[in-house]
Order: sequence, then structure tokens, then C-alpha cells
Amino acid sequence: MRKICILLAAALFFSAAALSGCAAEGERSLYRIEAAYEDGELRAVLTLSYANATGQPQQVLPLLLYANAYREGAKNPSVSPSFRAAAYYAGESFGGVEISSVSPCAGWRVGGEDENVLYVELGEPVPDGGRAEIAVAYTLRLPAADHRTGVTHGGTVNLGNFYPVLCVWEDGGFRECAYAGNGDPFYSDCADYEVTFTADAACTVAASGALQRRTVAGGRATHVFSLQNARDFAIVFGPSLRTVSAESGGVRVAYCYEDDPAPQETLALLCEALGYFSHTFGGYPYETYTAVQTGFCHGGMEYPALVMLSDALAGQGLAYTAVHETAHQWWYAAVGSDQCTAAWMDEGLAEYSAALFFEAHPAYGIERETLLHNARTAYNAFCTVWQQVFGAADTSMDRPLSAYGEYEYAAIAYAKGLLLFDTLENALGRAAFLRGLRGYFRAFCGGIAAPADLAAAWHDPAARDTVYSFVEGRAVI
Repeated sequence: MRKICILLAAALFFSAAALSGCAAEGERSLYRIEAAYEDGELRAVLTLSYANATGQPQQVLPLLLYANAYREGAKNPSVSPSFRAAAYYAGESFGGVEISSVSPCAGWRVGGEDENVLYVELGEPVPDGGRAEIAVAYTLRLPAADHRTGVTHGGTVNLGNFYPVLCVWEDGGFRECAYAGNGDPFYSDCADYEVTFTADAACTVAASGALQRRTVAGGRATHVFSLQNARDFAIVFGPSLRTVSAESGGVRVAYCYEDDPAPQETLALLCEALGYFSHTFGGYPYETYTAVQTGFCHGGMEYPALVMLSDALAGQGLAYTAVHETAHQWWYAAVGSDQCTAAWMDEGLAEYSAALFFEAHPAYGIERETLLHNARTAYNAFCTVWQQVFGAADTSMDRPLSAYGEYEYAAIAYAKGLLLFDTLENALGRAAFLRGLRGYFRAFCGGIAAPADLAAAWHDPAARDTVYSFVEGRAVI
């Protein structure tokens, strides 16, 4: 995600051969979603075909209910305090998830730290290497909010994190990630998606997957999308969205907008960024890429093959955010990481990638040195203020999102993240640094990387020491 207040106060053809996709070992789980929207409610059935790759039988499947953070009385509200007024444009508004049924199963309940987990007890354990299928019927009420999940001020609807998603298995157990107002509190494995979505036929619908077919009946349109080897799926739709698109190296790139005076220029930038990152890091792994201008209180939000761009952005702010969110297709979408405890991994790399892009494309007027200067200024200001107020500044980077203050999160995940990777590039030289990043992308595309995996991308022990020095808060900038 890119916040408006942080740091930043002709498509380029790339060969179809570069679209190598992401390797993933073994079978993946499959999410089949049938959903219909009307009057602020989404009625849906998720059929999960779970592929057990945990190494042991599983009797209980925990699915995260991220959208329950929008309900009244949530312990962990979905919007941070300083953005609440901007998000809730018509006053405080609530949503939430209501589970109607789960079948087949021996039982189910909603629990977790903040009513954020659906626990499904299977009728019998699914063995390692086996599959189990359950159907979850639910209703999602949407808040009136310019946020990931909500009906925006302009009538566009954002459906991010709108379905139950299986917790990640790690270290012998399932990780239950609670929502946090800071950052992007999402952590999931890659899976395959088949999504059927119905809404008013007058709406333009953008989604993470490739459109397979669209049918219209009785003033309603049904869209069928598919997406493979992706860790998330999102939809944005609305009656006022218009679309421009282009083919770039075998990828259909689309830009859906409400009010952009130069949509073709924004589309060209998206194509150029996609091509540059494919050439620099490794092939873009999906058939389509869509950016949508919508109501969103932050700058932008990333999902696989789809990003949200705030309709408050223009000029260089729009350009920078579009490139930053495009970079997330490599660092978060393709190469996964634990955004709940190591947000710097994807945000820092997205910031670095954007700086690299604008350095190579000076026509956009955004200078790498200016970005680095802004990052140093933001980070040093944070350290100074924290030392004056609290006596010391915690500059460690591996910690839960809930442990950050909002300003603190921006300074650490974004500003310090950019400075970390710039320091590594200066120490190793650009050729060696990018060679390490390309190897990191190849090794973990379609999977999940830990901080140690990223540090090991560069074989030089000094490079690994630099990473740990920054992450543990020992680096002096």
C-alpha cells in the first residue's frame, strides 16, 4: 500500500518469453467464489478445495475473515485514527461478515482474537497430500468508506479481502493474522481462483483475474474470472468507470478511471513500469494487469494483477503511486512475505523499485536522489522526535503492525526500507545487487520468503550483515 503523506510530499514492449510465471511445487488449493452484489451487500458462496501440504493430517481449517474488522465494536478497527475522517466521508459506517452455513463439516464457529477467524471442523481428517472441500455461504455488509472494502464516495465499490481465506501453515501451525489499521495485515499462500460475480449491468467490473465470459440478463451482468497461482483476489466496480487498455508483451494492461484528464498517459506509464520490472527482476506472472482509480483514503493498494489508485491523486503523486503499486506485483504478489510482522520486505522493495524506475525514466521528473533525500529526512525526523519524547527510538523492522504507531510505521517500513536497499546496492554494486534480486525472485515466486531468505539472496556475508543491522535497528543512517 502507498500512503499519500509519505516520502513523495508509448508502452515499453517486453518479450512474451519473459512471462515465465511463478513456479509452485505440488497442488494448490482452489477458491471457487460465486458472489452477487446489490445495495451495499455481497451475498456469496465460497467453495474451498483445500490441498493439504502441511506434512500431517488436518482436522480443523481456520479461515481469516478480514472484512469483519469493519463491524461495529471491532477490537482492531480497519482504519487508523488519522485516516478515519478521510475514509468515512459520510460519518462513521460499519460492515461485517455473517456466516450462514458451512458444509460438509462436523461443526464451525467464528472466533479468534477479534472474531476474525472461521474455524471449520472437518468430518474426518484430511491426510497430508489429500484434499477436502467445504462450501461457506456468507453475507458481507459494506461500509460507506473510501477503503479497501467499501462503497466509496463516488459510488465505486471496492472489494478487497472480501472472502474467507485459509491461514498460512508455518512452523507446525496455522498463523492467525489479526487486522491492524497500519499497513497491510494480510498473509496468504498462493492458490487458484475461479470467481463468478454478478452486479448491475451498467457497472464496469475490474478484477484480479482474466475475464472468461460476461452474460447479461434482466439488467444484471455476470462475469466469470480465473486466476492461477495468486495469493489474493480483488474486485472494483462502478457505473462511472471508463477503461482504456493496451497489449504489452502478451499482457492485457487496463486502466479504469473516473476522472483522469490524460488516461492514455497513465496507461502508458503502467505499461512502461510493467515492462521495466519484468526486464529487471523477472517475468510478470499473470495474463492481465489492471489499475483502477477509485475512492481510497490512502494513495494506493496492491492485489495480484490489480491495484487501486486513489482518485485524490494527480500529476507526480499519481505517477509515483502507480509505479510503486506496480512494483508490488513482484514484491508481495509474486514473492510473498509476512506483511503482518515484516512489512519492510515488500514495502521497502517496492520503494526501491520505484526509485530505480524513475532513475531510468527521467522524463517523469521524479529524481531518485530526491526520493532518497525525502526518505532520510522522514526517517531522521522520526528518530529525533521519538528520542525527544520517549528517550529513544525503536528502529527495529521485524515487529507486528500493531506494535507501530502510524508515523512510526511509515518511517520504518517505507523510508528505512528504501534506505536499506539503497545502502545494499551501493555496497555491492548495482550489477551484483540486481543479480541477487533476480535470484530471489526466481527462488520464491509463488511462495513465501522470510527475512533470512532475502538476506541470503546476496552471498556476500557483508551484505547479510547489512540487512540484519538495519532490521535489528543497529544501523546508523
